[in-house]
Amino acid sequence: MTKSMLLEKIEVCRQEMIQLSDEYELTSEPVILSSMKLDRLINEYLNYSVN
Repeated sequence: MTKSMLLEKIEVCRQEMIQLSDEYELTSEPVILSSMKLDRLINEYLNYSVN
């Protein structure tokens, strides 16, 4: 996966998390799971940048 593809996935996930946070409490499972997914993508991007 390229860096640009990762950035696109990060943005889509970020938007998804924002939408979920409008619908659910910030501590709800859907929001937390989305946040964890976003964290993984960001970490993958950062690791990609280091290597």
